[in-house]
Amino acid sequence: MENQNNNSKLKGIIALLAVLLIGSLIYIFKLTSDAKTLETTVTTTKSEKEAVLKDLAALKATYDAAIEENTSMSDELIAERDKVVKLMDELKKSKGDNASLRKYKDQYKNMEAKMKNLMQEVEVLKQQNQTLTTNLDSTKVVLEDSKKYNQVLVGQNEELAKTVEKGSKLTITNLKTAAYKQRSSGKQIETDKASRTDVLQVSFTIAENKIAKSGDKTYYVQVIDAKNNVLGDKATATFGENTLTYSFTTTVQYENKTVDVKEQLKGKDFAKGTYFVNVFDKGELVSKSSFSLR
Repeated sequence: MENQNNNSKLKGIIALLAVLLIGSLIYIFKLTSDAKTLETTVTTTKSEKEAVLKDLAALKATYDAAIEENTSMSDELIAERDKVVKLMDELKKSKGDNASLRKYKDQYKNMEAKMKNLMQEVEVLKQQNQTLTTNLDSTKVVLEDSKKYNQVLVGQNEELAKTVEKGSKLTITNLKTAAYKQRSSGKQIETDKASRTDVLQVSFTIAENKIAKSGDKTYYVQVIDAKNNVLGDKATATFGENTLTYSFTTTVQYENKTVDVKEQLKGKDFAKGTYFVNVFDKGELVSKSSFSLR
């Protein structure tokens, strides 16, 4: 009877231990399962955080590239890029729980949508700038061609002006000088002896020129004797930096037709030798000749 009681107690203890063991096993299994679930959740959250950071970094890179284009939208692009950088800093410092991640994901999506709109505007601006640059290049080419053409015209006009100026100058021909002995009766007899000479007669012809300016023409005549003396008035005239000593002047009414000019220079004690006669149009020598007296 006593043995039966002992067996019953032993069985009860064994049953209790079995129940406790099963309970322990169930509890350990639950703890292990919870730990794995928590680990999986943490790993997933960390991965999602890194993914959002990566997306934000790509967004920043897109803004950086667009800012380098240096368009008229640069200030707006910089402001949006700074918002992305600020959000990245906040995300790095966050705990990374599901609630905060959802908030950062939503902000990223809003920023991504904003970026796409801005990039479309940048592309439109780039196309407009390209068109404007092409138009400017075309205009530049036209202006360069016009400039070259104008330079050619200016050159042609200058050459034409020079040609007209050259063509409008009067030509002096047939410059001659003769020596005369004047008698008391007034009659003049041509001579080539210095001792008999009383008068030198200088003559020349102004050629016809249809494009020359008509009106009074004054010429300065210079006669130099064999001793290098200027005969006659010995007056001086200044033309620019040059001074001319001349024997006399002659003024002619020129009407674009041939005109013969004849002037006389009286004197005495003419020297023997070669004489030089120069005709000047203001300061420009237009004709010269020489003659001799024996």
